[in-house]
Amino acid sequence: MPDIVNVNYHNTGNSTKINTMGMREMQTRAFESRDAQYLLLKAPPASGKSRALMFLALDKLINQGIKKVIVAVPERSIGSSFSKMDLKKDGFFANWEPNDNYNLCTPGDDASSSKVKAFHKFMDSDEQLLICTHATLRFACEELDEAKFNDTLLAIDEFHHVSADANNRLGELLKSIMNKSSAHIVAMTGSYFRGDSVPILTPENEAKFTKVTYNYYEQLNGYNFLKSLGIGYHFYTGKYTSAILDILDTDKKTILHIPNVNSGESTKDKHNEVNFILDAIGDVIKQDSDTGVIHIKRHSDGKILKVADLVEDSSRERDKIVNYLRNVKSVDDMDLIIALGMAKEGFDWPFCEHALTVGYRGSLTEIIQIIGRCTRDSNNKTHAQFTNLIASPEAIQDDVKVATNNMLKAITASLLMEQVLAPNFKFKTRLDNDDEDTKPGEIKIRGFKAPSSKRVKDIVESDLNDLKATILQDDTMLKAMPGNIDPEVINKVLIPKIIRIKYPELTDEEIEEIRQYVVVDSVVKNGEIKEVGDQRFIRMADKFVNIEDLHIDLIDTINPFQKAFEILSKSVTTKVLKVIQDTIEATRIKMDFEEAKILWPKIVEFKKMYDKEPSLNANDPLERRMAECIIYLKEEKRKRMANANG
Repeated sequence: MPDIVNVNYHNTGNSTKINTMGMREMQTRAFESRDAQYLLLKAPPASGKSRALMFLALDKLINQGIKKVIVAVPERSIGSSFSKMDLKKDGFFANWEPNDNYNLCTPGDDASSSKVKAFHKFMDSDEQLLICTHATLRFACEELDEAKFNDTLLAIDEFHHVSADANNRLGELLKSIMNKSSAHIVAMTGSYFRGDSVPILTPENEAKFTKVTYNYYEQLNGYNFLKSLGIGYHFYTGKYTSAILDILDTDKKTILHIPNVNSGESTKDKHNEVNFILDAIGDVIKQDSDTGVIHIKRHSDGKILKVADLVEDSSRERDKIVNYLRNVKSVDDMDLIIALGMAKEGFDWPFCEHALTVGYRGSLTEIIQIIGRCTRDSNNKTHAQFTNLIASPEAIQDDVKVATNNMLKAITASLLMEQVLAPNFKFKTRLDNDDEDTKPGEIKIRGFKAPSSKRVKDIVESDLNDLKATILQDDTMLKAMPGNIDPEVINKVLIPKIIRIKYPELTDEEIEEIRQYVVVDSVVKNGEIKEVGDQRFIRMADKFVNIEDLHIDLIDTINPFQKAFEILSKSVTTKVLKVIQDTIEATRIKMDFEEAKILWPKIVEFKKMYDKEPSLNANDPLERRMAECIIYLKEEKRKRMANANG
């Protein structure tokens, strides 16, 4: 099927150019905030976060009185990103030179007494740099007083692993270090949303961080080679292994993530799945004993392909192939990587053209990380592709509700990715006497409420995608996706409720300002903008509107997630679409007075236009909802009369 998302970029080269200190665009931006005690760096995969941390850490050691730097990464393989680096050759004032004795991302248990002892020895020594895993940090700190972290920089890579949940040891550890020591913190992540409802930091701790944001569009638009990125879905029935070859193009450098063994898509035998895929591609000629690389003779033309199996359970065998992949230098060194949980975060294979993932991924962070595997800039590709192979819900399935939910969440994730990958607009209020020219990237809207407080501005500038992720993953919102809820109800009732839960400290006025920004940004980014002469038009709800005439009331009548329903309608059969709608009907969201208040004038209009009441049996889901509203209002009236008479 065609891509749901296809974004084109301009090859400006800006994100890969270096300045006189050897810093790329994102690294320069991060370095400008080097004096912050708490720094949160939000930047996409491949933007150079590891190097950015080196610049920040060395400046803190040499110029800011920091005595020690601890770098914590989620898994050992990522530790290699922080190996020795000659930074002086490109103009920086110091080199990154960690001592091998204090690189604890080595084979062996992360909680072992030897690694914990090495960590404690480091804290008592004059050594300045230590690299370890999140797990080693947690275990080592169980026996350390927080005051030990005075004059220390703690850098946490892939920061989304942290959580404000009391059961998250890393989150609790970070909170106590912030509260009980003078430590500096640099937190880095390619994606700040975890995919669950637990925040990464409490609002009061998050407010302490200076945020540096570098978005995906800036990164990809500034490449030299990559011109476009596509995101697509392929829905299958039966076993995924029967559909995999429809999507897997072995001429493209591919990372294939097979499903988690606990998911519905898994056959529960991961090794057999790998063997099936290998046999479907061709005949295994040999497996190199030194590197672990599998050589396959392709059925179609006899070409020899090099394959890496990261599903292998033996750590000795897996370490061999991981080590080989870490040293890949040529486009011919690898053709296909098959993985389960690995090859997501911090995994660097610039030549990768296609990330093919089987099964719905519950975390938007995971989706962003997987897409990031194929969005490195490399001279062997102009297009990168992410494809998700997902089970299609069938009426006969026991878990049709789960399958439906997964499909909707997968599509909403792609909608969010489209918004993440697109250029940003700035929205301003258009006044009646406004003669000022509109700046590039700016859209003025009548009736639009501009942010009135610093908190609202911060949320709009740094957290908009994270907030959209929360909205898109809300169960109530998922049930509203297939067009059965009036757009004004979505925009004026459902969205503000979710904002209020996420930011309980905000006033009603601030919630309304954020609500408007979320809705406007979503509608405009989903709309198609065309220029005719010196005028700009935007397509909204299948008609073009002059951008000069935009009003918040008009935007509030557009379903910001209408595209999800369009995707479903085009991508699945009528039968499957009916299964999806019936499943949602069975778990109807309840009517409330706020929704009824919005629907009532529309019901009155419907009666005038058609000279009848809306029908419960109508094909149009909105008409059915209006019919339910009449029943709801009658029931409410009956209850009130009963109470009054009682």
